[in-house]
Amino acid sequence: MIRFIVKRLAAGFVLLLVISLLIFVGCEMLPGDVAQIMLGQSASPENVAALRAELGLDQPAPVRYLAWLWGIFHGDWGVSMTSRQPVSVMLSERLSNTLTLAGLTTLVSVPLALLIGMVLAVHKGTRLDRVGTIVIVGLCATPEFLVATLGVLVFSIHLRWLPAISYVTPGSGVLTLIKSMLLPLATMTIIVTAQLARMTRAVVGNILTQPYVETARLKGAGSVRVITVHALRNAVGPLINIIAMNVAYLISGVVIVETIFAFPGLARLMADSVQARDLPVVQACAMIFSAAYIGLIMVADIVAKLFDSRKEPGASS
Repeated sequence: MIRFIVKRLAAGFVLLLVISLLIFVGCEMLPGDVAQIMLGQSASPENVAALRAELGLDQPAPVRYLAWLWGIFHGDWGVSMTSRQPVSVMLSERLSNTLTLAGLTTLVSVPLALLIGMVLAVHKGTRLDRVGTIVIVGLCATPEFLVATLGVLVFSIHLRWLPAISYVTPGSGVLTLIKSMLLPLATMTIIVTAQLARMTRAVVGNILTQPYVETARLKGAGSVRVITVHALRNAVGPLINIIAMNVAYLISGVVIVETIFAFPGLARLMADSVQARDLPVVQACAMIFSAAYIGLIMVADIVAKLFDSRKEPGASS
């Protein structure tokens, strides 16, 4: 098991290095001159050249890549080209908001989705299963912006229960913070719960057709025991990977929800930075998103390995 973890850590580190190179090359390929954009079209060539030298853009690309990578290893993400603030300060403000939203969504949606998926799997083929599957598939096919927009129309404009903008400040009270996050939280919970419940129904439903489950039932095991003892253990492997992918999506793929609700999260910071050609912020956000994906998939692989009942070749019985 230790060898498996070490291999996964080494593979994740190498993959992050490759991704860092791709991110740097991708940012280099963006059109336009950053210094020219910052100074405007009326800037003189001398001023543009001076700003390029100040930002280090006159250095060869390999030198800048190695300097950027060296800074990351030492916790230095650079300085924003537009706000002139340290990127680490900007990231810490937005990352905490994104992690709060992603964490709350995970706490609500994962248990709810597992429960719905297992209930539908146990009652597979019944009217409950058919109705539940239609609702889940319909929600999976509904885009996030439509769910978010409908939420704003109903709860913010017509009922006036919740604010349409989820702008949170460090000094906000608990009640204000809860009310401001309810709509984005509900939107993400609906989308993630539907996707997870659909996959849980498929995985658990397939396991319930296996011969060993039928044997357990013939021995008198009830539905609860069959699910919790026999089916759920073997479903951990595929389910944990699906959960990891959805949590990673909550961290990096919620730019549409953050934009609609003006939520000050990391994905919106990256979208704004791309428009402003603020390359240090874009590169930092992309690295954090990639590290989140790789880290969560790595944890999912390790957990799935722990629950894998199959013996490796050569392992002692």
